[in-house]
Amino acid sequence: MRTNDLTHEVLAELRKPRPYPAVTLVLPTHRTKPDKLQDPVRLRNLIAEAGRRLSADPQVPASVRADVLKQLEQAENELDLVYTLDTLVVFAAQGEHQFWHLTRRAGTERIVVNHTFLTRNLVAARAQNRPYWVLTFDEERARLWSGAGEQLTEEHRFGFPVAHETDLSERERASRTGDVTSGYRDEAALQHLRDVDADLAKVLEVEPRPLLVAGLQHGLTALADVGTHTARGALATVPKGGLANARASVVQEAIAPARAELLRTRADAALRRLDDAKGRKEFVSGIDEVWRAAREGRLALLAVEESYRQKVRLTGGHLASVADDAVSDASGEVRDDIVDETVEAALDTEADVVFVAEDVLAGHGRIAGVVRYTWTG
Repeated sequence: MRTNDLTHEVLAELRKPRPYPAVTLVLPTHRTKPDKLQDPVRLRNLIAEAGRRLSADPQVPASVRADVLKQLEQAENELDLVYTLDTLVVFAAQGEHQFWHLTRRAGTERIVVNHTFLTRNLVAARAQNRPYWVLTFDEERARLWSGAGEQLTEEHRFGFPVAHETDLSERERASRTGDVTSGYRDEAALQHLRDVDADLAKVLEVEPRPLLVAGLQHGLTALADVGTHTARGALATVPKGGLANARASVVQEAIAPARAELLRTRADAALRRLDDAKGRKEFVSGIDEVWRAAREGRLALLAVEESYRQKVRLTGGHLASVADDAVSDASGEVRDDIVDETVEAALDTEADVVFVAEDVLAGHGRIAGVVRYTWTG
């Protein structure tokens, strides 16, 4: 599965406690040769190391260990590493396994054995690749696409795809006269657009996301003028024809400039919110201060530089940066994924999470936020 498959329901199911051991494997992967040729070997080595850890764990009976290892091996057999993205996450527990291809690169390989799966890599990837909807349409057909980052998958629900057979005489007249706008002049064509608009309203009510609409300009104008005007609320329009029957890769290429602009606009808006918060003393920065605000549920907005990773030691409720080879000891617990942990905590309390360009937050420890309230007294 991929990032756009991660709904709230799926995430809730993944977070449920499992009978010990629940194993999570995290493997940074590669999209292109020659680097991607090493991924199958690295995965095999990671599974072997997980097996050794389970064998050495006195809490894991032999029968349970065999079951979980079987699940890991089944996942390996089902994986097609030809189509890897930036990170592979494999989950395995008694009687179950699944794997996820993510477009956000994990910092290091990891094996986690616990009562729950490690989901923060998925959550961080979803935050970075905010889900969105794409509508592609013409006078004969409308299709709905679910997007997350570079991934685009056609949806067959909410009434989509919506089909309308254009009257042959109308098409012939348009062909003779060259009047391409005629496809939206008859009542049947306008009703088709109203149906599309109504189905879009259902989509946005059930799963609110940013919406991009792609079609010929006269179609975009007509769609905005009918029904409940749901399509008029689209964050971006792409005036390009020929996409109603196009492959996902063609649609993705067509909408890429509009999506990039949306991401820039969202990042700029987040930075303005941070500046405004300084004057109200609702601004926090640096991993220690932001992490504590996230854990306390006080963050309204979290802004993080794209590639920011930080290994820290937790001592007395505060974080301190440590070297990559640091390990937990009597002075405190070492956490090597504290940024993703902060992202997950922020999302758990419905904060907005925005990833920004490198060095934008250099003066604030590469991570900053706006809090809902401050402690007094």
